[in-house]
Amino acid sequence: MPNRISIHVVSDSLGETGEMVARAAAAQFADDAFRIERLTKIATPEQLREEVRSHCGRHCIFFYTLVDIDLRRAMEELCEEGVNGVDLLGPAVSLIERVTGLQATGEAGAIRRTDAEYFDRIEAMEFAVKHDDGRNPEGLAEADIVLIGVSRTSKTPLSMYLAFKGWRVANVPLAPGVTPPRELFELDPRKVFGLVTSVDVLLEIRRERMREIGTMVPGYAEREAVERELEEARALMRRIGCLVVHTDNRAVEEAAQEIIRQIEGGQRVGD
Repeated sequence: MPNRISIHVVSDSLGETGEMVARAAAAQFADDAFRIERLTKIATPEQLREEVRSHCGRHCIFFYTLVDIDLRRAMEELCEEGVNGVDLLGPAVSLIERVTGLQATGEAGAIRRTDAEYFDRIEAMEFAVKHDDGRNPEGLAEADIVLIGVSRTSKTPLSMYLAFKGWRVANVPLAPGVTPPRELFELDPRKVFGLVTSVDVLLEIRRERMREIGTMVPGYAEREAVERELEEARALMRRIGCLVVHTDNRAVEEAAQEIIRQIEGGQRVGD
């Protein structure tokens, strides 16, 4: 699209935060109306002025996340001279300083600092992959959260989302005629969550899945079989005594927040 308008993201780090905000703002307009361009690793006011002026065409739009005070002041001066810019970070930092009395470090890229939390998240992601779809059931006791449910109830997407948040998650499929691993019944039911959905939603998802792979599986997307499968799953969940979470017509984030609220309502398992 030749007439796409550029939104320039200016940063003294990598500009990832600014790009996310810019994309969210651009999404409110027509598809492909904008392109996002990062101007990163800005180190001096002189470099900043040169970059801004060289990229300021007919539509001059800049989103900036500048931590360094001198760079922020230089960008503010450019905006006073006519550059169309918005400070994405400065007002938030200033508000926190004003309310708390704390002083910001002024460290560019602080959000990317390699620390214990980062390594915990990586470990959680590795754990989720290792314990996806019922693999390695002997490790269920090490999980913070265990998800159970029939096929296509969002077990894997939820596992990965929660793992990204730092939770060690395992998921166990409940399939007709297949006995769940004995380790599942030895867990504290407070860390087990049963995922359920409506028959209609599950039928639609499964039929779409079979169309994608071009294969018909007997009973997999037939109403009577699905109703029986869900009822057997609910009976097992009642036997375990776990909380049931509905995933039909809900975003992964929404279901994940419900699970996190329940876990954090008591002591996190493993702490």
